[in-house]
Amino acid sequence: MALTRKFLSGMGLTTEQVDAIIDEHSETVDSLKEQRDNYKSDAEKLKKVQSDYDSLKKQVEDGTGDAAEWKEKYEKEHKAFDEYKKAEEHKAQVEAIKDAYTKLLKENNVGEKHITSILGVTNFDDMKLDADGKLDGVDKLTETIKEQWGGFITTTGTEGAGVETPPSGGSGTKYSSRAEIMKITDTAKRQEAIKNNPELFN
Repeated sequence: MALTRKFLSGMGLTTEQVDAIIDEHSETVDSLKEQRDNYKSDAEKLKKVQSDYDSLKKQVEDGTGDAAEWKEKYEKEHKAFDEYKKAEEHKAQVEAIKDAYTKLLKENNVGEKHITSILGVTNFDDMKLDADGKLDGVDKLTETIKEQWGGFITTTGTEGAGVETPPSGGSGTKYSSRAEIMKITDTAKRQEAIKNNPELFN
């Protein structure tokens, strides 16, 4: 049954009472209509969101549209991060190997003033650490140190023969400067040049 003025007047209400009830009822009805319209609007928005989601999901699955662009960007940045991470891990590994090799050089009495030069011509990629963090194949490395850097090994606190004079059999090419030797790109030849010109690395 509709709430009308005729219905309310028939209940014996005064004109003022009827007007008050009608006004209050109108506000309630208007409020309900507004809520209804909002719900309808939200329902339409939700429908659009669902549609957009379904479309994006299909693009991701198909590898097309904007999703493909974002996927490519993500994969590119992820790859760059992985490469950076690997480079940092390799750098840390090389530093650890370098420290271990430096210690080995000292243990074999290689003069400390020559160690920096030796490290500069050493290929650490050929070395690795064992599970205990020690150089793998330390015996072989020790032999190599004695063979290649014997002229730099000190005895009884004094530099070996290589300090003042070339080591025995050192009749190789003589160089006029340390910089000239460091320009040699071949590692083996550079090491041989250092061995034959120890006076430049004092």
